[in-house]
Amino acid sequence: MNTIDRERLAALRALKRHHGPGWFRNNYNTDRHGIAEFMRWMREKRGLWPSPKHFPVEHPDTGWLAANREASTLTWIGHVTFLYQHRGLNVLTDPVFGERASPLSFAGPKRYTPPALHVDQLPPIDIVLVSHNHYDHLDRDAVKRIAQRNGGRTRFLVPLKCADWFRREGIANVVELDWWDECAPLGDARADVRAWFVPAQHFSGRGVNDRNATLWGGWVLEIDGHRLYFAGDTGYGKDFADIGEVFGGFDLSLIPIGAYEPQWFMSAVHVNPEDAVRIHRDVRSRLSVGMHWGTFILTDEPVDEPPHRLARARAEQGVHEQAFIVMRHGETRHL
Repeated sequence: MNTIDRERLAALRALKRHHGPGWFRNNYNTDRHGIAEFMRWMREKRGLWPSPKHFPVEHPDTGWLAANREASTLTWIGHVTFLYQHRGLNVLTDPVFGERASPLSFAGPKRYTPPALHVDQLPPIDIVLVSHNHYDHLDRDAVKRIAQRNGGRTRFLVPLKCADWFRREGIANVVELDWWDECAPLGDARADVRAWFVPAQHFSGRGVNDRNATLWGGWVLEIDGHRLYFAGDTGYGKDFADIGEVFGGFDLSLIPIGAYEPQWFMSAVHVNPEDAVRIHRDVRSRLSVGMHWGTFILTDEPVDEPPHRLARARAEQGVHEQAFIVMRHGETRHL
């Protein structure tokens, strides 16, 4: 395991350059991604969206997942939602199980690939990692059901200023962190578990009046020396070199590869596959898995394009095809 550069970590934690008076901002990139740019995008696309594609969905062995206490596995439920199992702990990333990534039941991005598991089929979840509060990353009904099923024992790790939302929803076991903050220990007798909240280049908001009122970011999770990086939702920037310098590398990274066109609008907040490979290299990942594609139509690229562009980007940047992969919906991979 690589040693954490505690001196560099402390220096980055002390900067607080992302804090404003009642709002947050990105560290390095301040490109506009607001209502004026959104309206330009809507005018240019003239109501045209990519056609949905129904990907095959595998059905994981729920009995085996519930009984697993030894194997280290990753199951892609869909979009940004993964079940990560390591040494008896069950970790869920950005739980999204609903039909729409929207506050409305009748409008907004509709899911075209169903989740590989439903909430009631999950094993008891120990830790939920939440990257930010956008609707395609934070599903209100899902997090409430997860908390209820596990009798309040599930711990939700959330960005700064998000804890109040969870408490209003009746979820008390919640810890909120600022960028570079550490939460430890998280585990029980089964494992030594530590987590850090790290920067991403994005924004937040669930309504018309709360843009950037809560923080966004990614998570580093360490279980008995095995290190996971969950990048959340992000554009490309220097944050990833900082993360790589502090932690020195990762055994497994979950990195977005979709929702990137048109580039003039989306690059400030979403990476394309070429940038995703750069993140893989910046954070010094041994194995990366692509996410944030194949589930919702959010942007203009064809829904099946991200894996093909990822393959080209790997070749162009000299990354082995088995070092940055995509999984099938519902696939469980032994690590």
